[in-house]
Amino acid sequence: MPSSDPASSSLPAAPPTLPPESLDCVVIGAGVVGLAVARALAGAGREVVVLEAEGGIGSGASSRNSEVIHAGIYYPQGSWKARLCVAGRERLYAYAAERGVPHRRCGKLIVATDAAQEATLQGIQAKAQANGVDNLRLITRAEARALEPEVECTAALLSPSTGVVDSHAFMLALQGDAEHAGAVFAFHSAVRQGRGGEGGIELDISETPQGLGTTSLPAPEASLRVRARTVVNCAGLHAPAIAARIEGPPAAQAPRAHYAKGHYFTLAGRHRFTRLIYPVPVPGGLGVHLTLDLQGQARFGPDVQWVDAIDYSVDAARAEAFYAEVRRYWPALADGALQPGYAGIRPKIGGPDAPNLDFRFDGPAEHGVPGLYHLFGIESPGLTSALAIGELLRERVAAGA
Repeated sequence: MPSSDPASSSLPAAPPTLPPESLDCVVIGAGVVGLAVARALAGAGREVVVLEAEGGIGSGASSRNSEVIHAGIYYPQGSWKARLCVAGRERLYAYAAERGVPHRRCGKLIVATDAAQEATLQGIQAKAQANGVDNLRLITRAEARALEPEVECTAALLSPSTGVVDSHAFMLALQGDAEHAGAVFAFHSAVRQGRGGEGGIELDISETPQGLGTTSLPAPEASLRVRARTVVNCAGLHAPAIAARIEGPPAAQAPRAHYAKGHYFTLAGRHRFTRLIYPVPVPGGLGVHLTLDLQGQARFGPDVQWVDAIDYSVDAARAEAFYAEVRRYWPALADGALQPGYAGIRPKIGGPDAPNLDFRFDGPAEHGVPGLYHLFGIESPGLTSALAIGELLRERVAAGA
């Protein structure tokens, strides 16, 4: 069973002679969600320092995904994923248009490839309507092929609100906004351990010239101790491990991390698709789907492979299964057309038996430590939801909740 590295118990204590430096607000992690939270807090007048263990922004899940702007279709009514995806989607489209972030509202088809899956499409449509996504349209095979002549299906759902975005350009815009509002970024800065108390949250920070790469930490050459009024843990894959290192909340409250690796393969050759093509969802993911980048390049993925450690290598042998999955909805896919692309890892807090848990936000109301906030399980649709998550954390921090 994949789990987070319990290395926190063996971490050396920071030098006790260093006096803590006082800070207002620390955001841990400079992925898309950390950037959106930093932007929101700095825009509200907070003095923000962003700590990132790697050498730049968005080096983890934020840059290893499908770059899809999701409509808010699949998630249970009232869940954080449903509410924040729907709210974040329109904020993202508006923000991208305002800030010149490349994006396209291209739409997508969710396809049934046999009669048994058509009932699943109807269930997806009903769930979407409950979430406020009322523009899905159930269409016939003939209608689907009129839109996408190369697709094969028995029926499909048309989602006109789905799109794609340049995720790195989006993150650069968020970083620029945060810095313009006064936020400061400290790269190669890893949180080794911390303590929560009435005087704020103390963090022991060490330099990581090579970044993390895993949930374990090398022995520090130097360590700095800081105290902050507010700490927001947006560390993605590393969020559970960092939470376990901060004393104050009961250790049992930090969830175990579960890693669902997804491979992507790119298409070598031409295609005629103008929309994204998705199969019906599978446990742990949305199935091996066809997405298009902003240059029209087609890629397929991700699949689901439960792993024990963070590893971004691409197993070319998995292409065989990709051919079988893709040919269910695109029979014309030629032999040899799939080339290894890249891999990403979903930061899940539920394993194979519970793969689709909701976003989790643990603040003082949940663990009793003033000023401390943990964001767990922020997987898809985290990119789409990022701006809405930033607003949520700004409100919760302001309220102390």
